[in-house]
Amino acid sequence: MDLPRKLAAEALGTALLLAVVIGSGIMGERLAGGNVAIALLANALATVGGLYILIEVFGPISGAHFNPAVSAVMAWRGDLPKAALLPYVAAQLVGALLGAWLAHAMFDLAILQVSAKLRSGSGQLIAEVVAAAGLLLVILRAPAGRAAVMVAAYIGAAYWFTASTSFANPAAVFGRMFSDSFAGIAPASATGFVLAQFAGAAIGLLIHRALEPRRHPAGHPNVIEASGSEDSPVS
Repeated sequence: MDLPRKLAAEALGTALLLAVVIGSGIMGERLAGGNVAIALLANALATVGGLYILIEVFGPISGAHFNPAVSAVMAWRGDLPKAALLPYVAAQLVGALLGAWLAHAMFDLAILQVSAKLRSGSGQLIAEVVAAAGLLLVILRAPAGRAAVMVAAYIGAAYWFTASTSFANPAAVFGRMFSDSFAGIAPASATGFVLAQFAGAAIGLLIHRALEPRRHPAGHPNVIEASGSEDSPVS
């Protein structure tokens, strides 16, 4: 069975992603001297680089979802067997928690923490819908071999153009709940973020489908002809 190898890749990749996000947030905050913009810039740049590498490393093994919303969309589309969806999500959540603990251990912080950082308001929720919708749209429409760089670039941009700093990932929310650090999120804010992310993922899927070219049966008057000849229709 290939599934255990894929689950291991999802767990390890998600753990390393959360270690990058939380660890760079801790380091950025320590070195920024109270300048939140500098801390966020450091956090964003580290996340862009880390995410790109992790997708390249684990993509050939598991698809490098690291995100329950992505896995749910892939299962809906048939790109991930539906029986693998819950194991994928479980692996991602476990990995996210382990990644938070790893970041704490590297910075000599208490391993077990719960975030007190509230992230509330309609603007934050709208931002998460936008962040997740954009992420899924990029994933679904990226040309072959370009997904890693495009996803990393999008997340880096979304750190700055969304009010929520673009979590866009229910597993990231879960892991960051257990880190009372720069990148943390209080449990009271988590449910709204997760619901917004799944709504955004669904919107991203709908936009992708709306952008797909319409296909017509052979002989339909709107059939596109490959070379201008009636002998070579493409449906």
